[in-house]
Amino acid sequence: MTSTDPGAPGSTVRPTRQRIAVADALASVDDFRSAQEVHELLAERSETVGLATVYRALTRMVEAGEVDVLRTEDGEAIYRRCSRSHHHHLVCRTCGHTVEVEGPTVERWTASVAETHGFADVSHSLELFGVCRSCREA
Repeated sequence: MTSTDPGAPGSTVRPTRQRIAVADALASVDDFRSAQEVHELLAERSETVGLATVYRALTRMVEAGEVDVLRTEDGEAIYRRCSRSHHHHLVCRTCGHTVEVEGPTVERWTASVAETHGFADVSHSLELFGVCRSCREA
């Protein structure tokens, strides 16, 4: 069921041709990609989707919980289709290789800090950046 406000949290994103193309492009890679890199993937596939449309599609997909977004150390937003469970990312800053990681210690610490300060319904994100084994060995 599609919401009357497609930008509303929890609303279903209407599957336009462009959004399907963006989703397919992200599904074809395992690492995080910038909107520009997704646009380049689409061009390689002869998909005609404008860069502004890619940004809008990615934003809507993030709002719908279909795509994870994080900021690189340089502040650039990068996107990836991920599992639905809560997780964190370990990202190679050289090649972009990404591993989803569980963080039970982080989860316990977050709950403890929230309780100590009287907070509820707390969310968080944690992204780790480093250099993967393949890049170190190259």
